[in-house]
Amino acid sequence: MNKINGYTEEEAKNLVDYIKEGKQKGKTLTYLFETYGLRHGRAKGSVRNYYYALMKNEKGDERIVKLLDGSSLSVEKIREFTEEETDEVLRSILAEKSKGMSVRRAIFNLSKGDDKLMLRLQNKYRNTLKKQPGRIAEIAAEMGLKDAGEYEKRANGAQKTAPDRDFLRRRLENEINALYDRLAQALKTENERLRSENARLKEENEKLRLS
Repeated sequence: MNKINGYTEEEAKNLVDYIKEGKQKGKTLTYLFETYGLRHGRAKGSVRNYYYALMKNEKGDERIVKLLDGSSLSVEKIREFTEEETDEVLRSILAEKSKGMSVRRAIFNLSKGDDKLMLRLQNKYRNTLKKQPGRIAEIAAEMGLKDAGEYEKRANGAQKTAPDRDFLRRRLENEINALYDRLAQALKTENERLRSENARLKEENEKLRLS
């Protein structure tokens, strides 16, 4: 059976039709990747990557060209945070942290369940913490937060040994991993619910067919 980047041609067409219909109803790609994956037993990330590969069509596969002809589908371009937006993101995360929350919880609250935004926020915070800790220290100081000194020490390298830096890095990585785990568990639970519902509907359809 001929396949397109790992999917059968029928599967590829089903995905394109599903995305096209969903976009016409105003659904986001993030939502569509997740729901398609749940319905077909595929990871959301896998569906997303497959869709992006179709859109790029780097090998110039004529089947893909034909498949997408007239679909008006495209890849959503991720817009980078401006400098002002970056500062606002950092302020928001620090404000949540000042309430005693972890970085993970702070980002989760700010994203309001939007996992795409969640990843953008966590990546922005993580990269800034690694490359521009002084920026976070400055904002924390402006906000009068007690964490300002900690960030300042990180920025200056004062009283910070390699093990200390490694500890902070591991702690942040653990928080991010825990976030992924929780999202995965939520998706697994929903997937099991949908599978059960699908089995029930199939059973009812079979009874109606035989009646």
